[in-house]
Amino acid sequence: MSPEIRLFAPFSAHHFYPSWNGLFLTRDDLTASYAIIRHNIRTYQSAGVLAVVRGKQTAESELKNFEDSQDSSDRHEGWRYFIEKTDLQAGTDPVDATRHRQAELEGREAKALRETKTPNFLSPDPNRGGR
Repeated sequence: MSPEIRLFAPFSAHHFYPSWNGLFLTRDDLTASYAIIRHNIRTYQSAGVLAVVRGKQTAESELKNFEDSQDSSDRHEGWRYFIEKTDLQAGTDPVDATRHRQAELEGREAKALRETKTPNFLSPDPNRGGR
């Protein structure tokens, strides 16, 4: 095997899988779970998780089905759909998936707030006498 081929071996075609649109998907794209979420872009209100499916391509297809069946007035009011990778199993009950997602979001927010309250510098020591 020539050095050029060995150099690119980790990126060879056997690590990628063709999709219906001609793009290549990774094994993770095919096996990971994705949540389809409904939210309002005007009010920032979330209607929660609608479904949890396996594979990015399936998620994109389901998202398109939701969009295609959406009433125009509903869309005009600002309701949209998006997909998000999740650690939940495909087929998880949407109510349970919404609770899980909300708990994760609140945990990340709490962590971010804690980190912003932690000073990035040492505060002056009042016992040092201004040194």
